[in-house]
Amino acid sequence: MKSDSFDFEDSTMKRRQFLGAAVGGAAALGSDLSGLAQGAVAPVARRIPIGFLGAVHSHGLPKLRLASKSPDWEVVGVAEQDAATRMACEKLGVPLLNQAEVIERSEVITVESAVPDHARHALLALKAGRHVHVEKPPAETLEEMREMIRLAQQARRVFQPGYMWRNNPAFQKIFEAARAGWLGSIYSIRAHMSNAASPGQRREWGQFKGGSMFELGVHMLDPIARLLGKPVKVTPFLRTDHPVQDAFRDNNVAVLEFERGVAVLLNNSLQSSRLPVRSFEVLGTGGSASIRPIEPPVLEIDLAQAAGPYQAGPQSVPLPRYERYVDDLAELARAVRGERPLGVTLEEESLVQEVILMACGMAT
Repeated sequence: MKSDSFDFEDSTMKRRQFLGAAVGGAAALGSDLSGLAQGAVAPVARRIPIGFLGAVHSHGLPKLRLASKSPDWEVVGVAEQDAATRMACEKLGVPLLNQAEVIERSEVITVESAVPDHARHALLALKAGRHVHVEKPPAETLEEMREMIRLAQQARRVFQPGYMWRNNPAFQKIFEAARAGWLGSIYSIRAHMSNAASPGQRREWGQFKGGSMFELGVHMLDPIARLLGKPVKVTPFLRTDHPVQDAFRDNNVAVLEFERGVAVLLNNSLQSSRLPVRSFEVLGTGGSASIRPIEPPVLEIDLAQAAGPYQAGPQSVPLPRYERYVDDLAELARAVRGERPLGVTLEEESLVQEVILMACGMAT
């Protein structure tokens, strides 16, 4: 499959995001943290006004709960039409507002609406000059994603798609090992991402040609793309194998071919076992690394020779306690304040979106 290339200016996107965050956040701090006298107590970081456009996505209410409890955020409200979700928001003590009120009162907008509304809501917030966290998948087309990136660059705003395992310590250890060369040249990645889709999810996700691969498989396509780059060929196999034959592609495989490697992603929403079957395995000329389960993460590394903190041979890697979304929201707050840029550049975000669409049979 063939997709249009995306040209960026010479400076890196990470630098652009950091500069943009500094404009919107560092000035508001009103203090130079690096200039604190020895022994002085650092000032308490300001709480950043954050609003939600939607909370009906399965990740919406958990993020809303965490933001409400976090010292980083002041939740100004949520705009949501779904009655059950509105009731859940009220129980959390979150004000119910309209879209205009949420955008007006917020410095950061979190988009947790239904998947078909992600791009529309994110673009609305970016055009209003707000920093944006948008639930995955962020867009149905590459053009929509490019427009989000353009607006974020133009207004120097932080733009963070919500791929929930970017701050999972097991994935971070794999990226560290890969970038340091401890795994050698990576020639194979195998991933499995499954769930048991509810009837409502089947209806919603069935709107997209990519089906479960587009809504669920993206969590694995994200690290595959960032580890291996742009594939030379992607072959998706999109199937409906549920006894009730609807429009939802629920049993899928994507084969991604690279110049010197291959990745295979198995994705389904037919699972009957209690725990979701989710795993990620990387093979390189210097060793291998595998995560299973992913939550709570268990990481095994096997190296041909000792490298970095690891000995030669198979070993279990100690990992810190991990709670989904917590570090993502903390990373977002640091970027908005201008303290540290996001770990994924806008150039990488464009690549991830391009690979997702190819693997979902949705590239044009």
